[in-house]
Amino acid sequence: MSDATEQPGPRVDADAWEKACAEDLAAEKARRRAEHGPQPGTAAEELKKLVDAVADKLSGVQAPFLGAVAQGTAEQAVKQVVRQARSVVEPVIERNSDVFDHLAAAGSELLAAYRSAVEGQESRWTQRGQEPRTPGTPPRGPEDEAPGGEHIDLD
Repeated sequence: MSDATEQPGPRVDADAWEKACAEDLAAEKARRRAEHGPQPGTAAEELKKLVDAVADKLSGVQAPFLGAVAQGTAEQAVKQVVRQARSVVEPVIERNSDVFDHLAAAGSELLAAYRSAVEGQESRWTQRGQEPRTPGTPPRGPEDEAPGGEHIDLD
């Protein structure tokens, strides 16, 4: 073919796949937000929310046994302590937000390890209770466990 008879092919958008995936992801996130509510933020953001919630609760605490004057003084003291605590905590959270994310991930891993240990122990307990015994045989004890059986004491 000569150059005069060649027709240009359809124009292909190099980023079409990326755009389609981003649109699908945004739609899925919107669907999940509508179904389950907003996703939790980073560990640092969640810690800030916790500090704010505790500060709000402490500011609203009223001691019914105190008089009106003492109540006002106590409220001012609580508000002062809350302000001081916030002024100390918030900069630490801002500077070290990635540390809190790592701590949250480590906590999740520890929880998964604990859950795994507990599930393994529970399965051994339930299996031991379901084993049929022939009449005249004594109940199984720890000394009768299979070789390699291990005892995990979580107390």
